[in-house]
Amino acid sequence: MSLLVVGSIAFDSIKTPYGSVESALGGSATYFSLAASLLTDVRLMGVVGEDFPDEHLRMFEAHNIDTRGLEVTAGKTFRWTGAYEGDMNEAETLAVELNVFADFDPRIPDEYVDSRFVFLANGSPSVQRTVLEQVASAELVVCDTMNYWIETANAELRSLLSEVDGIVLNDQEARMLTGRDVLVEAGSDIMDMGPEFVVIKKGEHGAMLCARDVCVPVPGYPTRLVKDPTGAGDSFAGGMMGAIARDEDLSLRGLKRALAYGTVTASMTVEGFGTSVLEGARREGLEGRLEEFREMLAL
Repeated sequence: MSLLVVGSIAFDSIKTPYGSVESALGGSATYFSLAASLLTDVRLMGVVGEDFPDEHLRMFEAHNIDTRGLEVTAGKTFRWTGAYEGDMNEAETLAVELNVFADFDPRIPDEYVDSRFVFLANGSPSVQRTVLEQVASAELVVCDTMNYWIETANAELRSLLSEVDGIVLNDQEARMLTGRDVLVEAGSDIMDMGPEFVVIKKGEHGAMLCARDVCVPVPGYPTRLVKDPTGAGDSFAGGMMGAIARDEDLSLRGLKRALAYGTVTASMTVEGFGTSVLEGARREGLEGRLEEFREMLAL
C-alpha cells in the first residue's frame, strides 16, 4: 500500500467571488497527500523553507502522512498568488515565487525506495525523471503535467511518457500535447507515447479514462457550491491513486472505481478555501459521497 508523492508544497494567496485567503497551505503534493490519506498511508517528498510552520508538519502527521522525505532548507517556501472570476474554470496567476522550490533536487530516502505506487506531481519533466530513476522497482508510476511543460520541455516530457505507466492531465493539455481536438483521439495518441492508461480531467464535467481499446467517461459530482477550485486536480489525483494503492487493483474496473474516488474527493476540496475541507474530511464522509455518486449513476 506504500504510496509516494513528489511535488510542490506552497503557500497560496487566493481570491474568488466567494472571498480570499492569504498564505494558505497549498501545493500539488499537499493537496494530493491530504486527498490520498483518506484512503491509504502516504509518503510525502518536497521542499519547504525555514518559514514553514511546525503546525503544518503536525497536521500532515495527524493524517498519517509520512514527512521523512520533506526537506527543510534555508530560504522561503514556494508562493503562488491567483484569482478566479466567472465560472472559475481557470485561475489567473498573479504572482509566482519559486523560492526554495527552484532548486529542488529530490533524493529518495532509503525508507521510501520500496514504494510500490508513485505519483510524480506537476513539475519539470527533468525533475520527474530524477525521481523515476530512483524508484525502478515501483509497480505503478503515474505523472502529472501542465501546459507550461508541454510548451517548454516537450521533448523531455515525451521521453518521460515512454517510461511511466499512466498520466493525468486536463483536456486543454491533452489537446496541446497531441494536436487533436477529439479527446478520444488525444488519449489514444498519448498512450502511443508509452503510458498504459491516460486520465483526462474535464473540470466540472468529470474525467475520461483511456486504456487499451477503451475510453470510459466518468461524470463530475454535482457540487452545489464551488468556493475555491485550487487544488481540485491534485485532489482528484490523490483520491484516484489512494484508491489504487489501497485496493491494488489495476483492472479496468479498478481504474474506473479509482476515478470515481478522485471525482468525489475533488468535489469536496472545492467547497472550501485551500486545504480546509480536506484537513477536516474523514474517510466515512468520502465513502458516503461515493455511495451517493454510485446511486446517481445507477441505470
